[in-house]
Amino acid sequence: MIVLNFKTYSEATGEKAINLAKIAERVSREQDINVMVAVQHTDVYRVAGSVDLAVLAQHVDAREPGSWTGHVTAEAIKASGAVGSLVNHSERRLTLADIGAVVATLKKHNLLSVLCSDTPETSAAGAALSPDMLAVEPPELIGTGIPVSKAKPEVVTKTVEVVRRVNEEVIILCGAGISSPDDVAKAVELGTKGVLLASAYVKAKDPYALLSEMAQAAKRASKR
Repeated sequence: MIVLNFKTYSEATGEKAINLAKIAERVSREQDINVMVAVQHTDVYRVAGSVDLAVLAQHVDAREPGSWTGHVTAEAIKASGAVGSLVNHSERRLTLADIGAVVATLKKHNLLSVLCSDTPETSAAGAALSPDMLAVEPPELIGTGIPVSKAKPEVVTKTVEVVRRVNEEVIILCGAGISSPDDVAKAVELGTKGVLLASAYVKAKDPYALLSEMAQAAKRASKR
């Protein structure tokens, strides 16, 4: 599985978000691999309506519809075509109580939760809340091009170990600095089901070639 976070990059906003999502859709179909895209709230509707691909919001609030100006509800992202949301990304941190409330709200609306954590310990605590997916991302490596799967492989292996003790069902991913096919392969070899990445794809000169090679690397590593 490869989850692509478009963040708020200008290269992944508006029509450009649709173009990148269509490339991801093509790779997903050609390589027979699960690819998801997390887009800005303003792009959820247009992207979801343009591709046959799982589209995630980048954040959602634990609020039911009502007088919550400026908040984003699970009901709203679902109505826009999203299948779920990132939760607690390092650039949009939540308290543990809020994480639990958001995960529960997403479940209530039959939406996927992709919980982000930064250490094995926080990953274990998060896994106890039963998210659908959990991505471990040491924040100091995000956007650096230095992959956690190589720089801190022990963070990944320890996360897999402790999360499995708590929750055998959650799908474990890793992120932070993932920028090459080899990084993806290493992540799978360390016991994850895939990766979460952003700038490497969004800012790539040839996003199709990069994502195709990453998908192939993930499949080869999985077979090994």
